[in-house]
Amino acid sequence: MAERRMPAAAGGISLADDLIMPFRTERSGVFGRVVRLGPVVDGILRRHDYPEPVSRVIGEAVALTALLGSSLKFDSAFDGRLILQTKTDGAIGMLVVDFEEPGRVRAYASFDKARVEALGRDARDAPGRLLGAGHLAMTIDPGGSLDRYQGIVALDGGSLSDAAHAYFRQSEQIPTFIRLAVARHYAAGSWQWRAGGLLVQYVPPVGEGAAPDENEHALVGEDDERWTGARMLAATVEDHELLDPMLTPDRLLYRLFAEEGVRAFPVVGLTEHCRCSRDRVGDLLETFGASELADMREPDGAITVTCEFCNAKYRFESQEIT
Repeated sequence: MAERRMPAAAGGISLADDLIMPFRTERSGVFGRVVRLGPVVDGILRRHDYPEPVSRVIGEAVALTALLGSSLKFDSAFDGRLILQTKTDGAIGMLVVDFEEPGRVRAYASFDKARVEALGRDARDAPGRLLGAGHLAMTIDPGGSLDRYQGIVALDGGSLSDAAHAYFRQSEQIPTFIRLAVARHYAAGSWQWRAGGLLVQYVPPVGEGAAPDENEHALVGEDDERWTGARMLAATVEDHELLDPMLTPDRLLYRLFAEEGVRAFPVVGLTEHCRCSRDRVGDLLETFGASELADMREPDGAITVTCEFCNAKYRFESQEIT
């Protein structure tokens, strides 16, 4: 069953775009990833023509999901997936990003346009106001018959990176640093969306370290000077460095961690894709009863289904669905 693969957005494609670069610092042994998104995130956001503040939040979510999904180790026999989803009482009621290895992503959001406009400048300066209170769920699907795993953390007006930090602290108990950036960039005669992110984590060697007795809430390795030093260097990264198409990820890593020494590993390319197809939609419609299908029918008896992710429309004539 063919998947829909969308064309890239207009404009030139940089060799430093739409990829994830894993790395490891030499002295401190910290692991991390840099993600750089150009045409992929631009295509996702342009396809739905989201308001600018909503686009920024979705762009952050795509960058975050790519960072997290690419760090998972799946059985090579299956296409593993990471699904990030928010459900809140905010102006963005729901947000979904789907990452499927090795690097296929898609995303969409449902939002209240009037509430977004009412927030005005607050919607841009404080993205957490758009999300409101609720929860963020990260579902890991290894594929095949293997069980899914889901981690849930609260959203209470903070950013997506705040929620991700809480997830790693509570569920994974790994010292973690995350920085996300989204902006529009003028290139090839038009404004295009870009997104970037940096994730750094420290896993102490087996048998080393323990949470200090006087601070029972500290994570193992959190006070290790190897971690604190690397984290301080990572925290110097600026938004424009994560987004600059002229600054390749390997140069960015050298700029941040030159005194540590850093080793970059082969990049993982990212593409925008959608799992929808006419066959899949048809199979879905066959699961509905006659009365439910009647409610969906247009005056001529046909049924048109629009994919929430890619906006593709599938029309089925009355004789195709009975």
